[in-house]
Amino acid sequence: MGGAHRLDAVPAPTASVVAAPARRRRGGLTLLGPAFVAAVAYVDPGNVAANLTAGARYGYLLVWVLVCANLMAVLVQYLSAKLGLVTGASLPEILGRRLPRAGRVAFWLQAESVAAATDLAEVIGGAIALQLLFGVPLVVGGLVVGLVSMAVLEVQSRRGQRPFEAVVVGLLAVITLGFVAGLVVSPVSADVARGLVPRFAGTQTVLLAASMLGATVMPHAVYLHSSLSRDRHGRPVGADRRVVLRATRWDVLLSLLLAGSVNVAMLVLAASGLAGRAGTDTIEGAHAVITDSLGPVIGVLFGIGLLASGLASTSVGCYAGSTIMAGLLHARVPLLARRAVTLVPALVVLALGVDPTWALVLSQVFLSIGIPFALVPLVRLTGSRAVMGRFANGPVLAGAAWAVVGAVVALNVALVTLTVMGRA
Repeated sequence: MGGAHRLDAVPAPTASVVAAPARRRRGGLTLLGPAFVAAVAYVDPGNVAANLTAGARYGYLLVWVLVCANLMAVLVQYLSAKLGLVTGASLPEILGRRLPRAGRVAFWLQAESVAAATDLAEVIGGAIALQLLFGVPLVVGGLVVGLVSMAVLEVQSRRGQRPFEAVVVGLLAVITLGFVAGLVVSPVSADVARGLVPRFAGTQTVLLAASMLGATVMPHAVYLHSSLSRDRHGRPVGADRRVVLRATRWDVLLSLLLAGSVNVAMLVLAASGLAGRAGTDTIEGAHAVITDSLGPVIGVLFGIGLLASGLASTSVGCYAGSTIMAGLLHARVPLLARRAVTLVPALVVLALGVDPTWALVLSQVFLSIGIPFALVPLVRLTGSRAVMGRFANGPVLAGAAWAVVGAVVALNVALVTLTVMGRA
């Protein structure tokens, strides 16, 4: 029984993850999709709050954080997808099979807390968007976002993953248009290049950097991607596996290039058009200044992008939470029932009148603290030949992956230390 709890033991694939039919291995655009669903997590309302706050307060100073975080995300999401494709199991499933019961429950509690923080940010962001666009009260807006996300999840429950992917990718296109449109009419300073030089300017910038990292490298997306890829492609073998892994690399690279560009665009827009303007470190204030400075059309597009971000990301987040629970606790809760339960904390926060933008930023800090719990087992498993065979991480890839883990842990230690000392 002692070996049953090893993280690097090979999980037996279930009947549902056998190699998919060869007709699905033709390559090209037909194999893309899972990474674009995961990428929605990287452009959620938490990103909007963190990026706008960073740009409005500190200009281009923290552009380098977004660039580095996005490079980390490319590596991390590929490892997650590769794990699912090679083993035929998701990261939570492998952990659920190999950890003792107490370990499974403890790991699930922290992962579920991260998922709850994610959902809080996404529902609040959607509620803010509805208030900006239509004057809907925040609590009512949060309820509307929850109900619409139920409809999106119903697509996945009834129609399967491909139609769900199509809906989410469509929302991702709206998000991109909404958040990039402002750069068309707002000049970008050459000073943006200086933002690529790694540096901080006080403890508040460390807090914001952790928030931006938590909003970019999302723990629930790490858990989910292994399941998304496995569910779409099965457990391919032989030549099929090489084709799918090659397509997966492109899937991850293209999707996160898009998500990273959107994040940088948000920060640059805030730095070039919002810096020094009163109230622009909140989403509502930023929207007001954007509308006043760049015109009502850009303001409306920004609001639509924020709404699409909230709807898409909360649906994906709920899907991820279900995957985490199923893998670690061996229990499945219907997606719609889960959506109804996880909606409650966000509605409570909105009803209490907590500053929504600051709640978003703090939720991203909490996510940042949860990242190592997803990354350490992921890097360990994908580097194990017992699990991955000849697809285990090579020395260069393994070194890069552990460097990412080290950087994340170091930033979080600094964040917690500064917060405890009362300096952040």
